Amino acid sequence: MPLSPTPPKLAVVVANGITGDSRVQKTALAAAHAGWDVTLVGRAAGKKPEHSWLGPVKVVRLPVGNRMERLVNARKNRGGPRARLTQWGIRDRAALDQIRDAHRVWVREQTTRIGHLGATPLGGAAAIGLRALVRARRGAHRLRIRAYRWEQRRKTSRTTGDWRRDWPALLDLDLAFGPFVEELAPDVIHANDITTIHTAARAASRLRARGRRCAWLYDAHEYVAGIGWAKPAMASAFPAVEREYIHRADAVVTVSPELAGLLRADHRLRETPSVVRNAPVRAVVGEAAGRVCVRTACGLPEGVPLLVYAGWLAPDRGVATAVDALALLPDHHLAVVTGRPGAGSAALRERAERLGVRHRVHVVPYVPPHQVADYLSSADLGLIPFHRVPNTENSLPTKAAEYLHAGLPLVSSDVRAVSAFVRAHGVGEVFTAEDAGSCAAAVLRATADRDALRKNITEALLAELSWEREAETLLRVYGRISGKTPGAGPARPCWDAEERADRDGGRTAGRWRPLGATPVRLGLAPANHAGQLAAFATAITSRRETVSAEVVKHRSAGRCHDYPADVLVDGAALRNLDVQLEQVQRVLRRYTHLIADAFRPVFGPLNGTGVEGDLPALAQAGIKVALLAHGSEVRDPARHRARHPHSLFHDAPDGYEAELSLLAERNRRVAEESGLPVFVTTPDLLLDLPGAVWAPLVVDADAWSGLRPVMARTRPLVVHAPSARWTKGTGRVLPLLEDFDRRGLIDFRLAEGLPPAAVRELVRGADVVIDQFAIGTYGTFACEGMAAGRPVVAHVDEESVAACGVRPPIVGATPDTLRSALEHLLDDRDFAVRTGHESAAFVRAFHDGTATTAALDAFLRS
Repeated sequence: MPLSPTPPKLAVVVANGITGDSRVQKTALAAAHAGWDVTLVGRAAGKKPEHSWLGPVKVVRLPVGNRMERLVNARKNRGGPRARLTQWGIRDRAALDQIRDAHRVWVREQTTRIGHLGATPLGGAAAIGLRALVRARRGAHRLRIRAYRWEQRRKTSRTTGDWRRDWPALLDLDLAFGPFVEELAPDVIHANDITTIHTAARAASRLRARGRRCAWLYDAHEYVAGIGWAKPAMASAFPAVEREYIHRADAVVTVSPELAGLLRADHRLRETPSVVRNAPVRAVVGEAAGRVCVRTACGLPEGVPLLVYAGWLAPDRGVATAVDALALLPDHHLAVVTGRPGAGSAALRERAERLGVRHRVHVVPYVPPHQVADYLSSADLGLIPFHRVPNTENSLPTKAAEYLHAGLPLVSSDVRAVSAFVRAHGVGEVFTAEDAGSCAAAVLRATADRDALRKNITEALLAELSWEREAETLLRVYGRISGKTPGAGPARPCWDAEERADRDGGRTAGRWRPLGATPVRLGLAPANHAGQLAAFATAITSRRETVSAEVVKHRSAGRCHDYPADVLVDGAALRNLDVQLEQVQRVLRRYTHLIADAFRPVFGPLNGTGVEGDLPALAQAGIKVALLAHGSEVRDPARHRARHPHSLFHDAPDGYEAELSLLAERNRRVAEESGLPVFVTTPDLLLDLPGAVWAPLVVDADAWSGLRPVMARTRPLVVHAPSARWTKGTGRVLPLLEDFDRRGLIDFRLAEGLPPAAVRELVRGADVVIDQFAIGTYGTFACEGMAAGRPVVAHVDEESVAACGVRPPIVGATPDTLRSALEHLLDDRDFAVRTGHESAAFVRAFHDGTATTAALDAFLRS
C-alpha cells in the first residue's frame, strides 16, 4: 500500500473514563507511534466535554445524558391495565415510602383512640368496631404493598430481547459519542468492548452515506455471552447488540485464541477474529525500579513471603479463596492491588478479620499502567484465583503477563486458559478453584520452587507476551481494513506518557519548555490561579535555557479549568491514596526545583491540608522549594479592613473572614519559620509578608493586544469582569455603571461566567476596563486590561505602591469617586488614549515575564 499523504485518522472509542484502562491507552499510543492521527474518545465524569493529551494522542471525554433511558423506562413503567392497578397512586419508591408512613400515622392515631375508648364505660363497642377497621385496613395496605413490589420485580426481570428497550442507556451513549466521531470523520473507528459496538457501526455507516470511506473494528474484551450480568436486562441487551452488529464490522479482534474461536462459532463469522492480548509494554519494564513498590506499600521488609493479587474485585475473581488460604499459611502476607476502596475490599477485610488474618491482608493502590510490572516485582508470587465461569475460562488475563514481566511465578486456579498456560510453560502452580486448602498447598509448592519457576520466565516468553508484539497485529488490521499506510511516527515511542491538560486544543502546546534533561527541572503546582503558573513557566523557560518546567493543577468541581497546564489532577480523586502516591512519584523523582503555589499541598492531603506537611519529603529528596502567594491565602483580613474603608472583608460571606484569618495566619507562620524563599505576585502582599520578594504577575502582552483604537466610539464600551462580585466591590459600583449605560453615556458589559477566551476578546475590544475597588492593589485582570492598551480604573492604595516602588498608570478611583473618574475619561478622550498607551508600555516593562524571571533568578540557579 502506498504511504498516505497525510496521517490517516483513527478514533479509539471506549465507554468508560479512559483512566486506568491500559488496553485502550496502549492501543492509542501504539497507533500514534506508527504514524496515525489518533483521537481517544471516552466518557466525561461531569456535564462538560474534557480535552487533554496523552503524549501524541488527543483525548476527548464527552458527557453522556440519560434522556433515552428515562424515556424508555417511563414507557415501560406505565405498563398495561394490570400494572396501573398494582401501582395505583405509587409513582416511585419515594411515593411508596410516603404511603407507608401515612399508613403508620393513621394506625397510631386509631390505636390511640381504641385505648382511650376502651377505658370508658360506654366506649367498649366503639373500640371493638374501630379495632376491626384497623385490622381490615392493615390487610388492604399489606396487599397493596405486595402487589406493587410484585410488579416491580416483574418489571426488572422482564426482558424484550430488543437491546434498545432492555438497556436504553446504550442509545444515550450513541447520542453523545456518535456525532463527535462523525464530525471527526476518521479512516478507522476502533470500538472497544460491547458498549461501543453500535456507535462505531452507526457512525461508519453514516459517514459512508456521505461518501466518506470509514472502516471499523470491534474489539471484544470479554465473552459477552458468558458474563454473569448483574441484571436480566443486561444479560438480554448486550448479547443482542453484539449479535446485531458484529457481522457489520470490517474486522473483529479479541484478547485470546479461545475467545476468538467462541466468537466465530457463536456468530458464524467468515473468519476467526485476530488475537491482540493485553500484554505489558516490555520497553518500560525496569524504568520504575526503585520507586514505590508493593512491598513498601504494605510496610513489609524483605524476606517476608508476599503474595499479590492485582485487579478488579468481584466474587468470581476468587480473592476470598486466597484470604481463606492465609489461615493455612501462617508466614505469608497478601497484597491486594486495587483501585478506590469499595465494597469488595471492605468485604475482604471483614472476612480476614473473622479468620484472624486481617494483619496479613494489605489493600494497596494502583499505579499508572507503565509502572505496574516494576511495582509488583517486590512480591514473591502472583495470584490468579478465578472461579470457573465462562468469562474467566477463555482468555489469559492481563495480570498473568504483568506478573511474569515482574518476574513473579503464578499461582492459578484451574480455569482452562490460565492453567493450561502455566503447565505448558512451567511458570507456576495450579490449584482447584474455590478450594482454600488446594490454594494453600499450591502456594507452598510455588514458594519452595520459586527460583526454579522463575528460570522458566524467559526473555523469549516475555517478548511473546509484550504489547510491542501484540500491537503489530493490531496495526496490520488497521492497514488491511482502511487501505491506509501512515508515514513515520514519533522517533521514540512514549509508552510512559502521562495525560496532560489540553492547551486550547493544542494551539498553545509547547509555550514553555517541557520537563526534560536540563540542569533545572522546575515543577510549578498546584493552584495555577488565573493561569499564572503557566505564565511563569513560559516566561522562565523562554529566558533561561537551563530550565525546563512542568505545570500541575489540582482542579475542583465547578471551577473553570481552561488555563494551560501539563497535568490536571481531579480534586476528588486526590482523596485516594493511589492518586496521592502518584503525585509523590511525579515530584520526588523528576524535579530539582519546585514553586509551591498558594501554600497548598503538592501531594494532596497525604501530609495535611497545607504545604508544610510536604516540606520534609521535598527536603529529603534534595528539591529546592520556593513559596508563592497571590492574595487571600496570606492576607490579614483584620489589617486589611483597618486600611481600606471598602475592604472586600466588609462584604465577605458569613464565616469566611474567620476561616480565612486562620488560614492566612498559618501560611504566614510557615513563610517565616520555613526559611524558604517567598515570592508574591501583587505588591500589597509585601505588607503581609515583609520578607517576601515581588515576582510580578505575567501577562502575554501580544495575546492581549487591543483589537481597535481606544475611545473611537461615540458610546464607549466599558467592561467589568468580576470572578466573584464581593471580592471586586462590584455591588458598590454596579448601580452607577448601569445608570451610565441607561443614559447612553457608555455601553456597559458585565462579563460573568465566561471562559477566559471570551473575556479576552471583550477586553481587547473595550474602551475602558473597570477592575476592583475592594482590595487596594492591581491584579491579573488589571494587567490584562493594560496589556490590551485600555485605560484601567481601579483602587490602588499608596502603601502598596510604596512597597514595590512602581506606580502603574491606573486611573485611581474608589466607589465614591468612580463617577468623576469615568466622566474625566469620557470628557478628555485624549487622556484616555494616552493612559491606554502608557498602560501597554507599563505591562511590557514590568509584566511580560522579564522582571519576574529576574526576581526568581537566585532561586533558579542550579
